[in-house]
Amino acid sequence: MKKHIHLIVVLFICLIGCTDRDDNVSAVNIRVKNNNAFTYDMVQVGGATQIHENVSAGSFSDYLEYEEAYRYAFIEIDTAGTKYILQPIDFVGETPLSPGFYTYALELSPEGAITLDFSSD
Repeated sequence: MKKHIHLIVVLFICLIGCTDRDDNVSAVNIRVKNNNAFTYDMVQVGGATQIHENVSAGSFSDYLEYEEAYRYAFIEIDTAGTKYILQPIDFVGETPLSPGFYTYALELSPEGAITLDFSSD
């Protein structure tokens, strides 16, 4: 019986000690996923100065912190010396993202159009 009590106490302590990575986040953290078969040399999200660099085909960049971001954004992709731009018209009616972790999955079409699929991580 004592073994069961010890096991229950250990499990209880483990459960209390577990935290989610979102627990103490105070900023919007965005990473980029490359949904193409070639590397993105540089990806700029919004007007921010942070740059996601060398995002390999099918992979993710590291998370970068942003002061403010939305479900969609201005995107500039530089690949093989050519720049491609996704330019939203406005953010009227949009609510800024709350602090947390998000992914912008990007795909560049053969015609040069950028598709942005947003997800919360």
